[in-house]
Amino acid sequence: MRVIPAIDIIDGKCVRLSKGDYDTKKVYNENPLEVAKAFEAHGISYLHLVDLDGAKSSHIVNHKVLEQIATKTKLTIDFGGGLKTDEDLHIAFESGANQITGGSVAVKDRPTFLRWLNAYGTKKIILGADANNEKVAVSGWQEDSDQELIPFVQAYQKIGVEYVICTDISKDGMLEGPSFELYSKLLNKTKILRTEIGGSGVLDSEEIGIKLIASGGVSEFAELPKLKQLGCEGVIIGKAIYENRISLKQLEHYILEHE
Repeated sequence: MRVIPAIDIIDGKCVRLSKGDYDTKKVYNENPLEVAKAFEAHGISYLHLVDLDGAKSSHIVNHKVLEQIATKTKLTIDFGGGLKTDEDLHIAFESGANQITGGSVAVKDRPTFLRWLNAYGTKKIILGADANNEKVAVSGWQEDSDQELIPFVQAYQKIGVEYVICTDISKDGMLEGPSFELYSKLLNKTKILRTEIGGSGVLDSEEIGIKLIASGGVSEFAELPKLKQLGCEGVIIGKAIYENRISLKQLEHYILEHE
């Protein structure tokens, strides 16, 4: 399971929110690059970078921060927040994103999201499936849609989506533990039995599913093995790092033990 720290950006600064509420903004560092370099120095290879200004304004805003981190670290960055148009996507990849996360666009503009999947491939485009009471939320979580979480993910899985980031918004930034039950349900409901004819003519069957990246609520190190056991492909950790509930040294040891 990949360890993916989060940096959320407002006005070029590293912040955290609670339950996506912009009024709860807390600035942790005015230099996101400094934070990213600290992650890298502790053996972390991945970064979840969110443009909260972009999410609110529906177009990419903080691409200069992305470019700075991409050019001055070797972190593999997935970038999200406000990506609505082909131009937004082009700017994100040109600025150094390795993957992008599409949430609102996958709900509100399915043809565009499908075009991105076809153009860039399923390894570069992550489905953002953030939920309130198992309903998908959009527009920086300011708005609920009528889409049920599991059917929404299943529909995209059928057309090839591999990576899914799922945040239970009620847990995000609350340091009360992840939504284990929701992730277990989502992983079980997206298992597909694939059957192929092997070289000897014998039918080979294997169960495959989405690559689920858990996000929201992580509060202590002991939760990581539980998420791994559930079958999560990655875990995004934000406030628990910034509030010193999980140390970078702990994450460094975890990564060394599981490589």
